[in-house]
Amino acid sequence: MNTTKIYQQIGWGIMTLFSLGIVLTVSRYFTLNPDVYFPQQRAGYLAHETNLIVHILGGVLALSLGPFQFLNKLRARRPLLHRWIGRFYLIAILLGSVTGFYMAFYAYAGIAASLGFASLAVFWLVSGFLAYRTIRAGDTAAHRRWMIRNFALTFAAVTLRLWMFPLMLVFSETTGYEMVAWLAWVPNLIVAEGIIQGWFRRRTRHSMAQARSRS
Repeated sequence: MNTTKIYQQIGWGIMTLFSLGIVLTVSRYFTLNPDVYFPQQRAGYLAHETNLIVHILGGVLALSLGPFQFLNKLRARRPLLHRWIGRFYLIAILLGSVTGFYMAFYAYAGIAASLGFASLAVFWLVSGFLAYRTIRAGDTAAHRRWMIRNFALTFAAVTLRLWMFPLMLVFSETTGYEMVAWLAWVPNLIVAEGIIQGWFRRRTRHSMAQARSRS
């Protein structure tokens, strides 16, 4: 097995572990216990609880299913299962993005946070639609590219929580939340584009070539 494949498997494992970890974490929202809501967001969540639950349901399904869409062996050996997982994944994106756009306007930190989360919801929906359209057109290469971008946006549910508490400790709660509304997903898209364009593969090959030349 070459080094690139090893890195890919490690990356997939970390991505899946974080995704499923957040699924377990946010599943507590389904209890409808107000005590589990962020204190700063509690009033807004309670006022729009149905939209919140549908949004979380969409996110949980997308995080649970998304990583398995990138398994080459599953696509090759069980194409029908791959397609059905993809259908449920895209339904989850539709549910999560539409309700996420609605909930964005009740972000407690104000207009900067609302715009960040609303933009995330729009790009999440559009990239999901383009992933669907390209596979319907038979363009599997373009479909894969849009799925990478889309899951990078789905993974914002993870990176939001990784960024949020450090930022709210370093800055004020409001400023930290405004920043995380953008940092949760913009860097993810940059990394996704790097994967699509092969930036990391070229860097790995260059590093390996340097290592061989020194040996």
